[in-house]
Amino acid sequence: MPPCKRKLSQFRNEHIGFVFQFHNLLPEFTALENICLPAMIKGDSLKQARPKAEELMDFLNLRQRASHRPSELSGGEQQRVAVARALINRPTVILADEPSGNLDSSHAQELHQLFFDLRRQFNQTFIIVTHNEQLASTADRRIVVKDGTIVS
Repeated sequence: MPPCKRKLSQFRNEHIGFVFQFHNLLPEFTALENICLPAMIKGDSLKQARPKAEELMDFLNLRQRASHRPSELSGGEQQRVAVARALINRPTVILADEPSGNLDSSHAQELHQLFFDLRRQFNQTFIIVTHNEQLASTADRRIVVKDGTIVS
């Protein structure tokens, strides 16, 4: 990999967490292993990453699901694993692209509240792209884009 791409990848790994509509969890790994992956890519050993992952799993009420593979988790649990994976390296900002678009309304509401709790608990900045008016209305700041143009 060219040095500029390596630096860009390193920057993304250390400073930006990503949460997608579809969790993008690796099916062959457990919830705990999926959460640890970004830390291990950064250079942490599993021994170093595990306590950070377990802290996040405790906060997200996932500890009892640590050894389960994604196919054994509910949609809400999979999304919380994805959120923990995004947080493991304590990034500067979390980018969330329609993070609740694949969840039922109850789990979506739980995820929205979780973002606000995480913001408060871990002092995280979230940038959330959504069509969900209810979620958008609760944000600290709202930017509306229509046809590629910022309208407010």
